[in-house]
Amino acid sequence: MSLCKWIIRIVGVLYLFALALLLIGTFGLFGQERDPLAGVFLMPLGMPWVLWLNGLPDEILPWLAAMAPLLNLAILTLLCRYFHGGRTDK
Repeated sequence: MSLCKWIIRIVGVLYLFALALLLIGTFGLFGQERDPLAGVFLMPLGMPWVLWLNGLPDEILPWLAAMAPLLNLAILTLLCRYFHGGRTDK
């Protein structure tokens, strides 16, 4: 299994973990208090795209910020396929 595949998996797990923390903190699940900074762990995973969201309507900002790490995952996957000849199982 290649290093590239491991990096994609690690970033994917970190994204799911940060998304879970966002949902738990935002909606107060499992008895947690609501926390306005619950999405802080999604910010570094979504860089640099979250910096370009300035000026968009406030209604869609949380959704776009939560989905920005998916763009990084897609880029990583495409780079791995490109450098490994279309396969990520090398």
